[in-house]
Amino acid sequence: MSADTQKRLAGEAAALRVEAGMTVGLGTGSTAAWFVRALAARNLTGLRCVPTSEATAELARELGLPLSTLEDSPRIDLTVDGADEVGPGLALIKGGGAALLREKLVWEASARCLVIADAAKVVQTLGAFALPIEVVAFGHKTTANRIADVLIDHEIAMPARVRTADRGLVRTDGGNLIYDAKCGAVHDPARLADDLKLITGVVEHGLFLDLADEAIIGTDGGVELLTP
Repeated sequence: MSADTQKRLAGEAAALRVEAGMTVGLGTGSTAAWFVRALAARNLTGLRCVPTSEATAELARELGLPLSTLEDSPRIDLTVDGADEVGPGLALIKGGGAALLREKLVWEASARCLVIADAAKVVQTLGAFALPIEVVAFGHKTTANRIADVLIDHEIAMPARVRTADRGLVRTDGGNLIYDAKCGAVHDPARLADDLKLITGVVEHGLFLDLADEAIIGTDGGVELLTP
């Protein structure tokens, strides 16, 4: 079974968790997009949907889902989102879609958070996927130097690299830049998360710890449920 089929299975299973009248956080990325499509197909009444990115908002709008904002809907019943890695205790690395700040804001406003992923995303140790770090564009090279010092303190030798695309530097919906740190292995995610947030110029990082309540993983045999 392809990874895309596993993502679809997870997204469709997550859509069944949504009830009429809920306020729902819509994640960002290829797996979250399957959830958004499945949710729209259910035609539930009274939904309010808070997207975590402009890309997700556009998809939801095309599918006819009613959109809201975090300002208008500060209390979210359920957020469903993908992950780049799902580690022990449902510790996550997210941010491959460059929406980590908005995603974390929505996650932290949610009563429950459900992560969806294909089977390959489940790992024993976080860090094979490069850790995204969102930084202010002004003086970002000096911020990168401070990030490098923290990474070295965590025995991560490779410096973080600014993310680029065909049109140049990748910018988030908020106008920030993304640095990706190839950690290899993150042995103390909580300490690394705290140390990164103390760096002047760092807006947010892709370590999502103690936020996911449950995971739905698409596998060749169907979906599997994981809890912290």
